[in-house]
Formats: sequence, C-alpha cells, structure tokens
Amino acid sequence: MESSASCPAAAAPLERPFRVLVGVTGSVAALKLPLLVSRLLDIPGLEVAVVTTERAKHFYSPQDIPVTLYSDADEWEMWKCRSDPVLHIDLRRWADLMLVAPLDANTLGKVASGICDNLLTCVIRAWDCRKPLLFCPAMNTAMWEHPITAQQVGLLRAFGYMEIPCVAKKLVCGDEGGHLASLTAQGRKRAQLCGHTSVCWDLGQTHSLSSAFSSGKWKS
Repeated sequence: MESSASCPAAAAPLERPFRVLVGVTGSVAALKLPLLVSRLLDIPGLEVAVVTTERAKHFYSPQDIPVTLYSDADEWEMWKCRSDPVLHIDLRRWADLMLVAPLDANTLGKVASGICDNLLTCVIRAWDCRKPLLFCPAMNTAMWEHPITAQQVGLLRAFGYMEIPCVAKKLVCGDEGGHLASLTAQGRKRAQLCGHTSVCWDLGQTHSLSSAFSSGKWKS
C-alpha cells in the first residue's frame, strides 16, 4: 500500500501499539517482503510501516504490501517549505524498532560510511541508537566473503545495531551462501533487555515483541 505522502500519525505513548519500521533494499531477497510484513502483522499489538529503496521495488508489488509504504518520492513531495515536516525525521521518531531486511551490499556500504542519499539511509543515519535496529544482510557469496563486508558489518555492530546473519544456501545466481536468514532463524535472535530479561524475537510465534522492546533499553 503506497504512501499518500503524509506523515505517520502520532498517538499518546500509553495508548498506541508498538511500532516497527521495516527497511527493504535492492536484494533479490526483497521478494520476501510481503511474507515478512504478514508475519509481523500476525503479532498482536504491532503497527508496521515500510521504507523502500527504489531498486527494491523491482522485486515486489506494492499491492502486496498491506501497510503504508514510503519511498524517496514521499520525502520530497511532503516538503514544500521550511515549516513542513521532514519525513525521515518523523519516521525516526515514529518507530520503536527498525528492521532492515534484506540489507544489500550497496546499502550496507552506505550505512557504514554514513552516506544518506535516499529516504531509507536518511532514517538510519538519524536513528536514535537507544532504540533497537536489526539488520539482515543478503548478497552474493563473493560480495559477502569480501574483506570489506566484514569490516562494514563490524562497524554496524559497533554502532549498537543487531545483526541477524545471512546463511549458506543456494542463491538465485547458483552460488552457495549470502542468503537472507529465514524467518525462523530471525525469530531465534535474542535481545537482552534491561540487562536481565531475555526475549525470543519470533516473527511467527512470540507475541511479546511490543512489551519486550517498549523500554528502549537493549543490547545484543
């Protein structure tokens, strides 16, 4: 469901659902975006929105995404003069958690270098590091095994972002490795909250995501 170029609505903190912002980039694994969004919506108490890069649009149909879908055009159509809202800042404020899945090699390099040349990378650059950001790399094996990839992933982890590692699996190109983690594998990723509570982040089964991350205090 494509955006109508309006800012995400605000709500009273104690009355609103837990907000998850999904970022999708130009990996063929973006084919899984409709399923990912569907699984998230199965969890009670979640509100979901999606930010897409232009290249990611090649792999899915906006009609298959039942939540608000923001893209670069929305950033510029919304802002006409100095008093108008800035979408990437509003999205940064709106979300309680950000999940970038898939994160392709190009956007990984941009985020690691601080480049913010589209809506998604602007949201990430402005992200409040006190709130969780999870990223799921997905790329060709040769790209994944290049030494610079390990450096870039290490930088993101040093920022406090949580990696859900890719897995060795046959890719569209025929190579093995660099595959987006399955939703089940993503679900097994644990977050330590408030220094003592371990919560299973499970897209398919766990229904405590909202309360788990509502404190905004977490570490991998």
